Amino acid sequence: MKKISKVVRLIAATTAVAVVLVGCTSSSEEPATDTTATSGTVRVLMEGVPDTDIVSGLLAEFNAEYPNVKIEIETASYDQMRDKYVASFTAAEPTYDLAILDNPWVGDFAKAGFVKPLDNLIASTNGYDYEDFTAPLRAIGEADGQIYGVPFYNYALGLIYRSDLVSVEPTTLDELAATAKSLTTAGRAGIAMQPQKGYKAFEEWGNYLFAAGGTLYTDGKVKLTTPEARKALQTYIAMYKSSAPKNSLNWGFDDALRSVSSDKSVMMVSYNWMLPTLNNPEGDSGALAGKFKLATMPGGKQVLGSWHWAIPSNSSASDAAWAFVSWISSKAGEVKRVTAGGAPTRTSVFNDPTATAKDPNYFTTISKILSNAEPLCQGSNCDEMINAVGTELNAAFAGKKSVDDALRAAEDQANKIQAD
Repeated sequence: MKKISKVVRLIAATTAVAVVLVGCTSSSEEPATDTTATSGTVRVLMEGVPDTDIVSGLLAEFNAEYPNVKIEIETASYDQMRDKYVASFTAAEPTYDLAILDNPWVGDFAKAGFVKPLDNLIASTNGYDYEDFTAPLRAIGEADGQIYGVPFYNYALGLIYRSDLVSVEPTTLDELAATAKSLTTAGRAGIAMQPQKGYKAFEEWGNYLFAAGGTLYTDGKVKLTTPEARKALQTYIAMYKSSAPKNSLNWGFDDALRSVSSDKSVMMVSYNWMLPTLNNPEGDSGALAGKFKLATMPGGKQVLGSWHWAIPSNSSASDAAWAFVSWISSKAGEVKRVTAGGAPTRTSVFNDPTATAKDPNYFTTISKILSNAEPLCQGSNCDEMINAVGTELNAAFAGKKSVDDALRAAEDQANKIQAD
């Protein structure tokens, strides 16, 4: 997931934050416990974005229940976070007692012993209902049969499109390509694409691979030299040439968003929670606000990203850290956070009228997206693997390598990196 500007995410959160938090009630309240017995200061590093602002805004409600637990949030840019965490995890005196992990980090940190298994804490927490988290999100936080992280925020992608220009949602990759081409004019591209070298190229193209019926892993290894991967890459390149904005080979997320919001493109593949950004009447879309809709990717499967709460093995306040995590990620806590603009992670929240009141159809689509989504990487060295594959894909987009050569190199590099 990554590298999204604070301004972009602020718009997304602001749209939903307009709902006043009034001690949201839920049909799934947890049994009462003696919360005054838990005490300590919990230091956590989070990205300096609205996701964090939403968490900060709920601290007063948490402290009303846990008066003796103090949460101290330090913010940093995404590019700083991994190094800061590793420094804390390996220090004799840790800097942080609680962590949020981007999905490519979970396997490495679990393997290194940096974060502790949460299975016993989850089992001993009344009413927590770990199985209520969507299955794909649960899987990201698990390694070697143990749970190392519980979901905080989902970054699943979907197809965002102009409802005044697209009358029928494409259900196959060929239909997506045909729709994008038919909507392309001299002044407006059919689809804004994000083939930027590295993470963005792989993140976007992975959705095309799934739409073509392909998979990323076969028998535990990356397998990209397949007919489905070839079709996905050929289609992606053809769409870029026929239907994407000109000279957008190095575009990332923000570039595509600006193109769609300014009426320069009709569609884009993006994070599901970005729909409110485009439909915000006070945002950059202007008069177009309200004309955007979200759909699952053609074929029904999409790339999944996420943040997970994790407790460092050297945390000096593990009990207090779990008190906070189990509160904010509980069913009731999820309703509070989603109502304030956060991205959902639990299945039960989709049936809660408080959380979904603003746009029930939007939440119905997110539920479908989360039910069939898969991360770009499983296991170790995911950051390096994702960037290596994305670099090879970009070479094919740019015409520097053939489709077959790029896919073969991407497969070879991915498996070498993950075998190290």
